[in-house]
Amino acid sequence: MRETTTAIAIGGFDGMHIGHQALFRELGENGSIVVIETGYANLSPNGQRARYTHYPIEYLELDDIRHLDAEGFIALLKEKFPQLQKIVVGYDFHFGKDRKYSFDDLKKLFDGEVVVVDEVKHNNDSVHSHKIRHKLTIGDIKGANEFLGHNYTIVGEKEQGQGLGSRELVATININAREFLMPKEGVYVTLTRIDENEHYHPSVSFVGHRVSTDGSYAVESHILDGEVLCHESAEISFVSFLRENKKFDDLGALKEQIQKDIAQANKELKRLQL
Repeated sequence: MRETTTAIAIGGFDGMHIGHQALFRELGENGSIVVIETGYANLSPNGQRARYTHYPIEYLELDDIRHLDAEGFIALLKEKFPQLQKIVVGYDFHFGKDRKYSFDDLKKLFDGEVVVVDEVKHNNDSVHSHKIRHKLTIGDIKGANEFLGHNYTIVGEKEQGQGLGSRELVATININAREFLMPKEGVYVTLTRIDENEHYHPSVSFVGHRVSTDGSYAVESHILDGEVLCHESAEISFVSFLRENKKFDDLGALKEQIQKDIAQANKELKRLQL
């Protein structure tokens, strides 16, 4: 792909949100995405960015390029992409030691086209990954999803739960997704995909400490359209925030609340036709 790439978009691209997608629309047929990997990506870690684009992605570690001056950075890009004709960046793009260089330096030194994409706004609010992180931490799932342009989704390997759910409450699939930013503790309306199957199941998911039982932290999902066996991994796609995490006096009260959660989630998913 490097040999045929004529245009690249450069950035961190954590989340692959609607602002990032505005850059990708400038790439054309033979485009590629160059991700500057800082090690702090928690909206789309570990190659998850690829799920939100059809363009090939090249990862550059920040520590490997941060020492470069503008000439050295452009030389590196041209070495990796010998047919490079266009570089696409955002209005706030900076690079090099202490973020010294900007798109102005690219325009001066690159012998091809440099496209600078203006600030992208949603409801008059500029779209940035840090704002999406904030929305998730306060439980504003719908706001985060609007900025993302897709449902916030986490992926993790199956892990053993308490076993209490299937015996006393409702059966859940437990996953380890610690490399992702966890939304605010609570209960969510979700869609869950099991073992990379194509089908997304309507679900209710819990994120947080099990304050009514053993106090451990859990990410678990209850499938609403029948019991589904999970062998290896699951993917939870967040639709909306349902309620706060709270402590119940006994398992009977917790089970009663869970049934209310299920009814409310079914109602909302039916309304959204998901």
